[in-house]
Amino acid sequence: MGDSMPKKERRKNAAAGRVTAPRVKAVDLFCGAGGLTRGLEAAGVEVVTGVDIDPACEFPFSANNRASFLKRSVEEITETDLAEAFAGAQLTLLAGCAPCQPFSTYSQGKPRDKRWNLLNHFARLVRELDPDLVTMENVPLLEKQTVFSNFVCDLKSRGFHVFHKVVDCADYGVPQHRQRLVLLASKLGPIEMIAPTVKARRYKTVRDAIIGLPPLKAGGVCPDDPMHQASELSPLNLKRIRASKAGGTWRDWDRELVAKCHKKKTGKTYPSVYGRMGWDEPSPTMTTQFFGFGNGRFGHPRQNRAISLREGAILQSFPRNYKFVDKGKPVYIKTLGRLIGNAVPVKLGKAIGKSIMHHIRKMEGVGERAA
Repeated sequence: MGDSMPKKERRKNAAAGRVTAPRVKAVDLFCGAGGLTRGLEAAGVEVVTGVDIDPACEFPFSANNRASFLKRSVEEITETDLAEAFAGAQLTLLAGCAPCQPFSTYSQGKPRDKRWNLLNHFARLVRELDPDLVTMENVPLLEKQTVFSNFVCDLKSRGFHVFHKVVDCADYGVPQHRQRLVLLASKLGPIEMIAPTVKARRYKTVRDAIIGLPPLKAGGVCPDDPMHQASELSPLNLKRIRASKAGGTWRDWDRELVAKCHKKKTGKTYPSVYGRMGWDEPSPTMTTQFFGFGNGRFGHPRQNRAISLREGAILQSFPRNYKFVDKGKPVYIKTLGRLIGNAVPVKLGKAIGKSIMHHIRKMEGVGERAA
């Protein structure tokens, strides 16, 4: 199949079936630190370009992935900016995860945040670039919003078969319970997410993920890995974490340690803050504030501290050696916590990529004919 073959003919041939796997080129919008790109690459998708407006994303994205980084707002991107990325592709994929804060339970779905409009720009780029495949990952609440319904309708009107489902990342090997909305769309035919790759009784646990990392004290930094550093704890919070049980809550503490807000009736509905993770179960959802003991169940199961930046990244299924900061550069905990907490878990990205490649092979008869 030559590069000059018209896209409609390529799609027709793909739907009719071929015996060799095609070359799939992708653009990753809102690429962040590169979690989705790393996962797609592991599944056999060639990500050519990652796009993000945040300059903090450039080093981790570029240092760990083969794709180039384009620092640009998706609101400003046009077909011309990305057309070259798809050159020579047999099939094209537009992927991304629009910033999820506007749709999260923390913002309670309030549409005043201008980032709601980013999904409309995603749809605009689908119209302009006319890819063969589309995928998007986001928080579950988005599925109930009009902006998402409009996005799905727009895809269907352009000939896409659309699948979307809320999945638990733990089902795909991520050592974390993280509910995420996954959308897959294809012009080749019906598409769906692959079945879970891990059964519940074999979920990857916190112990599986971070065992073996050097121990730290609160405020400590590993000399061999500046990403393995833990936030300082106040004297009161040190007492609190020492009184905390793995998998427990602040309700286990003596009353004098309990925060005033939690003594009120309204505060009793937040048992997960100031908690330790369970050692032999997946972690809770990594947020952008996971490095703070008081921000959720982010206490280390055994050590008297919150989890480190490196541990948070590993629980997001980034490889242990994933580079987030250039050598010798300062580590800004809040910035890196945001990048890690917002990332698509790498293993979820890989499952999405496998779903796409499985779908393509199924549509093209690859495997059946080869056998």
